[in-house]
Amino acid sequence: MHPALAASGPALLVCLMLVLLYHGIAVKLVTDWYELPDFSHGFLIPFFAAFLLWDKRRQLQSTAIEPSWAGVWLVTLGLFVLLLGIFGADLFLQRTSFILLTAGLVWTLLGRAMLGQVKFVLFVLLLAIPLPTILFNQITFPLQIVASKLASSLLPLAGVPVLREGNVIQLPTMQLEVAEACSGIRSLMSLFTVAVIYGYLLERSNWRRVVMALSSIPIAVAANGARIFGTGLCVQYWDPDKAMGFFHEFSGWLMFLVSLGCLYLVHLAMRLVLGEGRHTT
Repeated sequence: MHPALAASGPALLVCLMLVLLYHGIAVKLVTDWYELPDFSHGFLIPFFAAFLLWDKRRQLQSTAIEPSWAGVWLVTLGLFVLLLGIFGADLFLQRTSFILLTAGLVWTLLGRAMLGQVKFVLFVLLLAIPLPTILFNQITFPLQIVASKLASSLLPLAGVPVLREGNVIQLPTMQLEVAEACSGIRSLMSLFTVAVIYGYLLERSNWRRVVMALSSIPIAVAANGARIFGTGLCVQYWDPDKAMGFFHEFSGWLMFLVSLGCLYLVHLAMRLVLGEGRHTT
């Protein structure tokens, strides 16, 4: 029998096992991407992960396959986390167990060198998993406070007196609350994902890719503060109903485009100051 055909048997068996274990979890994940706007960027992740594997196809083909029992502990950990997630009704654990189990299977069946080749792909897959509610709440509330502080600091410069209490900004005409939906978490998660993709495609060195990804965080926070500032101006000088309706929705898309422009400026600044850089994998 041809070696390739002989090797395909175990691979197909492993794929079948993963499908049986995770098909229900995967369906719920896709449903969450559709129903939770904060994580709608998840639809991009499978396509980007597939592109990464295709882009690294030569490195993967040239990497020696050296099965190792050293990866069994990671397989065991992945299965244990899956059981914890199922019996604890925790979707985050169920979903992250797939990453752990896949990493363990790659290490066990293909070797540590192959795991090193696909580690970035596994990291990218993590971006598709919605954060657990506890962690999500721990992030959103500080973002609400930062956005309200930034807006309440800028509005007086435009002649709008404000009084801020927590995430509530009292304007002369009405009360403006920076709710959870206005925390900027949606743009932050989406912009971080776009920054990871952008950095991989257009930057040559890994440290520059990290800088691109990390720079998306302050950019998204500042853009959301500017959005709340613009909403406050519209409330004061235009029409409160339109400010909280059309402008509030339109400004979200507008500030995301501005954020993309800021990412490009970060990329351009690194090119101008530091040069093209050397390619690293």
